[in-house]
Amino acid sequence: MTTNTSDKKLWGGRFAEATDGLVERFNASVGFDQRLAEQDIRASLAHVAMLGQQGILEGAEVARITGGLQEILTAILAGNFEWRLDREDVHMNVEADLRDRIGGVAGKLHTARSRNDQVATDFRLFVREAAQNLAQLTRALRATFVAEAERHLDPPVLMPGYTHLQVAQPIALSHWFLAYAEMLERDEGRLLDAAERMNESPLGAGALAGTPWPIDREATARALGFARPMRNSLDAVASRDFALEFLSACAILIAHLSRLSEELILFSTFEFGFVTLPDSHTTGSSIMPQKKNPDVSELARGKAGRVFGALMGLLTVVKGTPLAYNKDLQEDKESVFDAYDTLSIVLRLYADMLPKAEWHATTMRQAASRGYSTATDLADFLAMGGLPFREAHEVVGGLVGLASRTGRQLWELSDEELRAVHPLLSAEVASRLTVEASVSSRQSFGGTAPDQVGKQIQAALERLKEHA
Repeated sequence: MTTNTSDKKLWGGRFAEATDGLVERFNASVGFDQRLAEQDIRASLAHVAMLGQQGILEGAEVARITGGLQEILTAILAGNFEWRLDREDVHMNVEADLRDRIGGVAGKLHTARSRNDQVATDFRLFVREAAQNLAQLTRALRATFVAEAERHLDPPVLMPGYTHLQVAQPIALSHWFLAYAEMLERDEGRLLDAAERMNESPLGAGALAGTPWPIDREATARALGFARPMRNSLDAVASRDFALEFLSACAILIAHLSRLSEELILFSTFEFGFVTLPDSHTTGSSIMPQKKNPDVSELARGKAGRVFGALMGLLTVVKGTPLAYNKDLQEDKESVFDAYDTLSIVLRLYADMLPKAEWHATTMRQAASRGYSTATDLADFLAMGGLPFREAHEVVGGLVGLASRTGRQLWELSDEELRAVHPLLSAEVASRLTVEASVSSRQSFGGTAPDQVGKQIQAALERLKEHA
């Protein structure tokens, strides 16, 4: 490879003074946008091929440029490429190195394009692939939740369901697993929707107004796997809503994972004792030998803030930028990279950890029987006997107060105490107050009754097959 003896910027024709060193460091993005190198070269290969097909470049020129780009890609993938700060960004590093390799003909690569449409294309390629990759990881975690729901259904493991973090009604653990599977299914859909909406090519939009060259934007769009070229050249280089939509989907996804993390942290405490998390995904204390800390879940909960910050940061960047390209948009990439990397790890960790968790059925069943969790079942019994539900609610509320004051459960009240409140009540209704009877009675579509949960598991498995 020959060495370029000129330090002149590729854009430096208009400038008589060298760039200030601090400005050069402040302006450079190669430290992070080199991550787009593969996308940049793919886009350049598509662009130069189109220039040849359109007769804008000669066949020999296309061949030399193509060969040089492929050499550069090989060097980058092997870790043998020298990234230079004075060449600012990924695009200028690649183009300058291409010039070092093949000489002045390298300058013809930039015919009929700008760094503005170049970076927009590279970034769309990356974000589209990131959305598709996260959708696949989300689907894998969703499949884990469905598998865990199936594993804990026969016999059904029961647990307390909560509102306001107070015991509310008993539910099946499988029902709890399916709740998160539903959330993740929507998350996967949001990511795939975002990938589909951003599947348009900015390449050929130029700086902002298009180009006088007879290019074929349909050809470059097809070569890069885009569905179509973007319709408006100004929009093509100015818009970052595709990155915002991706980050929005990421933020909602990690919000769901943060809620999961919070529950697992609580459920794994001594006070709850519902689940033991695997040693492989927990850590100990440097001073307290008995400790087993849920670090994966705590970090996942904490890293939600990073992803939320990525979304809010990019919203703030773009909110005041006039059309078309502004240097502010250089700040669009690091937040996307960070959100993608964060979620890629969290999704994989949870898919690995959940099947190894040990759920304690006896402890959960005992917890589900406390806190008067079947009081609503008693109110429903009275309402089914003809009492208006609001009156039934008041009657049972009084019984709960009586039981609470005397330190008993509802089924421990005597016949006399029950009948004194309402003639429909007797000790015979105690059979309706078990957690098993309560869970089994919830037969409405989407309810927690085991046969309903079983149907939902089968439906979830079918959707996983369809989406695959």
